[in-house]
Amino acid sequence: MVRQSSLRSLNLAIVTQRLFGASEPLSRADVAADTGLTRSTVSRLVDDLIAGELIEETPPQAFGQRGRPAVPLVPAGKTWVALGLEVNVGRMAARLVDLAGHTRAEERVEVDLRNSDPAWVIEELAALGRSVLSQAGTDVTLAGVQWAIPGLVDAERGTLLRAPNLGWWDVPARALLARALELDPSLIDVGNESDYAAQTVAWDAPGRPSRREEFLYLSGEIGIGSSLVKAGGVVTGGHGWAGEIGHVCVDRNGPVCACGARGCLEVYVGSSALHAWAGVPDTDALLARIESRDARACDAVNEAAAMLGVALAGALNLLDVANVVLGGHLGRLLPAMRSGIEAELRQRVVAAPFEAIGITAVPEERDMPSLGAAYTALHRVLEHPAQWLTLGEIPGVWR
Repeated sequence: MVRQSSLRSLNLAIVTQRLFGASEPLSRADVAADTGLTRSTVSRLVDDLIAGELIEETPPQAFGQRGRPAVPLVPAGKTWVALGLEVNVGRMAARLVDLAGHTRAEERVEVDLRNSDPAWVIEELAALGRSVLSQAGTDVTLAGVQWAIPGLVDAERGTLLRAPNLGWWDVPARALLARALELDPSLIDVGNESDYAAQTVAWDAPGRPSRREEFLYLSGEIGIGSSLVKAGGVVTGGHGWAGEIGHVCVDRNGPVCACGARGCLEVYVGSSALHAWAGVPDTDALLARIESRDARACDAVNEAAAMLGVALAGALNLLDVANVVLGGHLGRLLPAMRSGIEAELRQRVVAAPFEAIGITAVPEERDMPSLGAAYTALHRVLEHPAQWLTLGEIPGVWR
């Protein structure tokens, strides 16, 4: 038996997701026609969402038709926000995003965090987060905090199990961050940075999917992570640990990786490793050397392209995916690496004769994980809006 409250919650979610997922603003009549709900039901639900500050009305538009002008409905801005945080090997970042997908405030600190002290880093990250929150004003409600970390995370416990490039093991990330931010732990989640970065490719804004429905995303950092996305969701595996393509072996006799194994992909393709192989300080210098046809730089990039192609071929054979999206320095280097990657894929992917494999790059945005983390927190509101309409029912809400 379905209770009236359960039916209302379900219908609220349907209406909310239809409004946020639309590429153009919809009216109440549009939503009723799209969902099959009655106009009176939709009108009541929309009124609830407006009162709860999840959506807002824009000026009526007649569209050249007779009768009462339609009132377009759009995601509310400057009401509900989420804080996306990132700790990576070379930086910390904080970004505050509202339901309309607008970044309200952001800060970034470039810092070498290899073999750093987790307690110190968390205090510094919390200070960055508080600084960003202070710029939001007093008229917003915090929907949640998501922390992106480059490592294996036990999401249920909020514990970072291992981050080889940071040198961190068994860190109670959620509890420490909640204490540092003085927030209820229920508002905080922790996840893998590549998974969050992939969300920015899968979604154009909170609740609005992009045209990329299924793809394998690779994050290009000092470490190399990956995420399989299907229908806008990241496939994380049974423990949430899927996507560690950087630790796939491409040469069992290769150099030792930060994880302790030999010949991992990231000791050839990770940014620091690739820069060292090419004899350059950064990706800008590497691109310049490639442009001038420097032999060492070209050899390093060609070798990296072959290694990446081998690893990708194994992943595509296993996952049955035909689209690859490269981020970070890998995206910037794709023009120079494409031929080498594609040569390996043609040879090694068994489905290559039957389906074209697409490889694209996303514009380099070094804070993609913090943006995707904020999207993830906001999606919790959109998936279950009924739980968020009454502030008194939310534990530890910051306002």
